[in-house]
Amino acid sequence: MNKIKIKQFSLYFAWLVSIVATLGSLYFSEIRGFIPCELCWYQRIVMYPLSLILGIATFKNDWSVKKYVLPIAIIGWPISLFHYLEQKIPGFAEIKPCANGAPCSAEYINWLSFITIPFLAFIAFSLIIIFMLLIKSETKSK
Repeated sequence: MNKIKIKQFSLYFAWLVSIVATLGSLYFSEIRGFIPCELCWYQRIVMYPLSLILGIATFKNDWSVKKYVLPIAIIGWPISLFHYLEQKIPGFAEIKPCANGAPCSAEYINWLSFITIPFLAFIAFSLIIIFMLLIKSETKSK
C-alpha cells in the first residue's frame, strides 16, 4: 500500500508542478506583460503539454505515463539550464543571440539575486523528472 501511495503522490505532484509552471509562465507574459524570448517559447512548448498529459494520467491513475513524460521533461531540462546560464554567465550570451522579441539574457525577475524565470522552469523540469523517476523505481520493485 505504501508503494501505491508513493506512485499516486508522485504523479499528482508532477502534475501540480506542471500546472504551477504553466500558470506562472502565463502570469508573467499575460498579466505582468513580460515578452517571452525564443528559449522561453521552447520551454513553454515542452511544459504546456505536460500539464495536460499529467492531468489526464493523474485522474486515470495511469502510472505508465512516465514513458512519455520523462523524455519530454528531459528535453525541457537542458533548455532551461542553458537559458539560465545565458542570463547568469556573460560568455553564454554570445553563443546564440536571440533575434526575435526579447533577448534571452534579459532578466525580468531576479529574486534573491539568482531566481529568474528560466531558473523556475529548471526547478519545475527537475521536480517532474524526479517524480517520474520515483514512479519508475517503484514500478520496477514490484
